[in-house]
Amino acid sequence: MEDSRYSIQEFIQKTKQEDKHQGLFELETSRLLEINLNGQVWAKAGSMVSYRGNIKFVRERMLEHGLRRLFKKALTGEGTSLMKATGNGKLYIADQGKKISILHLKDESLIVNGNNLLAFEQTIEWDIKLMRRIAGMLAGGIFNVKLEGNGRVAITSHYEPLTLIVSPDNPVFTDPHATVAWSGQLKPDFVTDVSFKTFLGRGSGESIQMKFSGNGFVVVQPFEEVYFSNDSKG
Repeated sequence: MEDSRYSIQEFIQKTKQEDKHQGLFELETSRLLEINLNGQVWAKAGSMVSYRGNIKFVRERMLEHGLRRLFKKALTGEGTSLMKATGNGKLYIADQGKKISILHLKDESLIVNGNNLLAFEQTIEWDIKLMRRIAGMLAGGIFNVKLEGNGRVAITSHYEPLTLIVSPDNPVFTDPHATVAWSGQLKPDFVTDVSFKTFLGRGSGESIQMKFSGNGFVVVQPFEEVYFSNDSKG
């Protein structure tokens, strides 16, 4: 069995930061994102772990993106609170030890569960998408963020994500609480069904599922995310 004890010097050598020269977004570890900042990025509020250099953090102002988004944020319990990181230096961010994936959008769009959005470049356009048809039906509601344009996006997942390909003759059904992201051209429908969980005593009545049809992909995680709610804000 491998001995996991190190001297201080061995520990430093094993865990020290190393430049991988991967660009703006760099995975220092699978659960820690390094941002080589020279300008501005958007990041999830409260995700900063450490930084070096001259970097300033400003939480998103209430009216920065207009009354429309402010209204949406009020409905979603402010689950998409963002901060701007501006300046020059190295910024390290993480979210509860979740695994991080970096995607490079090239005139493409991506819908991300609000709980799974970690950071994105300022060149990316974004908007909050409410799932009105099931508002109030899931604990804490459900909201998503649409990202589109050119630039890098960092998303998170509990454990390893799985990407499922959707085709017109092969739709995909997912648990909303385990759904991380999907391609922008897909528009999910919501269906109800008695789930296997009901028979195991984990639920009661009907369960809500997301149905994806068309051409695209869906990213899921082997974990059921608990959504933010107005009652959970402290």
